[in-house]
Amino acid sequence: MFHFDSDVFVPLIVFAIPIIAIVGGITAGIVKTLGQQRLLELAHRERLAAIERGVDPSKLPDIPTPEAATLRALGDLGLGQSSPDRHAQGLMIGGLVTLAVGISLAIFLYLVADGDHNVWAVGLIPGSIGIALLLSAWLVKPKRHDIGSGTPPRVG
Repeated sequence: MFHFDSDVFVPLIVFAIPIIAIVGGITAGIVKTLGQQRLLELAHRERLAAIERGVDPSKLPDIPTPEAATLRALGDLGLGQSSPDRHAQGLMIGGLVTLAVGISLAIFLYLVADGDHNVWAVGLIPGSIGIALLLSAWLVKPKRHDIGSGTPPRVG
């Protein structure tokens, strides 16, 4: 019967995870490129068929380019041009997650520390980064005011 040896099995898993992630990322990129190439080929064929039927080429829609698809994908990821509201929202989400990680880490280390009672302070590092991100979100968020309220807009 096969016996799992933890001295061999654990390092195998530890190194297999990044290798699988890298191979998967490369495979996803290849599949996406092939899919875009196929769509471009189909668009060209459709355009040629329409021209053969006598349709005016100027009335046909533009052929999608790989550059346009890349810009659209970047926009979907939030890496293209973004609004200040979206930027502030991203900072707020990052701040909340990082603050939660810091608090959770501090509590975890406090509970598992046997003799060293100050080890929980390690959680202050991500916690303070989370607070800084939340402060950045508050500072970056565009300030709006009601026109009918008579109050001046907030500066800062």
